[in-house]
Amino acid sequence: MFATVGGVNPSLRAARAATFIYFVLCGTLMGTWVVHIPAIETRVGISHATLGSLLVLLGLGAFAGMQVAGRLTDHLGPRLVVPATGILASAVLVLPGLARDPWTLAGALLAFGFCNGCLDVSMNAHAVHVEKAYGRPVMSAFHATFSVGGVIAAIAAAGAASAGMSPAATLGACAALGIVIALASARLLLPGTSAATATATATATATATATEQGRQAPAAKRGSTVRRIWILAALALTTMLCEGAANDWSTLHLKDVLGAPASTAAFGYGTFAAAMTTGRLLADRVAARFGAMAVLRYGSATAAVGITIAAFAPSVWAAFVGWALFGLGLSGCIPQLFSAAGHADPAAAGANVSRVAGLGYLGMLAGPAVIGWLTHLTALNHTFLLLTLLCATTATAAGILRTGSGAMPEPEPELASSSH
Repeated sequence: MFATVGGVNPSLRAARAATFIYFVLCGTLMGTWVVHIPAIETRVGISHATLGSLLVLLGLGAFAGMQVAGRLTDHLGPRLVVPATGILASAVLVLPGLARDPWTLAGALLAFGFCNGCLDVSMNAHAVHVEKAYGRPVMSAFHATFSVGGVIAAIAAAGAASAGMSPAATLGACAALGIVIALASARLLLPGTSAATATATATATATATATEQGRQAPAAKRGSTVRRIWILAALALTTMLCEGAANDWSTLHLKDVLGAPASTAAFGYGTFAAAMTTGRLLADRVAARFGAMAVLRYGSATAAVGITIAAFAPSVWAAFVGWALFGLGLSGCIPQLFSAAGHADPAAAGANVSRVAGLGYLGMLAGPAVIGWLTHLTALNHTFLLLTLLCATTATAAGILRTGSGAMPEPEPELASSSH
């Protein structure tokens, strides 16, 4: 048994720190690509419409990568898969900067999306193991640091542009640094979290449960877990659809509906993003005190109120309040869904997280498009009522996180002491 410091042993603290690093890395890699989109679009010589079509390949690649990485993580363990995917995601970042025509850009985005999706799922699977070892909610803070990565990317890109660096040079430098970071952090990840270890843990838990509560048919139990995972995935889809809609339409809402100048309208998304990041930094403590179900239920309800306020806001300031409540309400929802998926079956944590994350990612991609289609039928602000309905539905279905299968497990004794 490892010695502990402050109630948690140093190896676990190091693993948690490494998980933060990989989340920041993933956010930085994606953010670096995003801030270079205009320059790369000009370099390749494509229209906005063509770029929109190519971005679909990024999403499809990410979805495919998530499914592959989930199974690999379960079989090989995140200690191997996380750094490997971190290295690959960093290495392929330079490819969009080297693209010279739509075809090479298409291949670059497909590769980058695939590798980034692999990193996303594998690091979330490792985060589930860290959370299990701690025996208390820690997932939301990891997701908050992903947003920090986007801020780092924006600052770095601005500095590189002022220094006269080309997009290819900036992407290449970020790629090289990302490879170094992924390699250096690998040794800090938790050992022994492969499928074999998880299966042994799950078997021991199942045996104890059977002794106390009687035997349950394995097939029926597996079926119940699968149904639970797909419900979690459906809730992730609705939640991330709302998030995707906010990402692309919050600024246009202030500009086109409320007549705000461009400089002011930009704060629509900024308010949403800042509230979401702040909420994620606080959500773990809220979940520890009131439970994951409360975070999902009352968070979704708050988001429903917020987006309704934004939809009918008579002024820019009222809209800011609405978007802030929307971001704050949504902030803790996805981490709770990912955490529940990972804990539902220790032997298939990666695969289950990949299902929830994959369907959620499709929702993120669909959100902007769905709102765009609805604007052909009604005013932009009125389309937000769909988001109100989705948030209300999620709040109603939050009982899926009630104590039971997938609840927070006890910490592993060799990784953490009983005091937290």
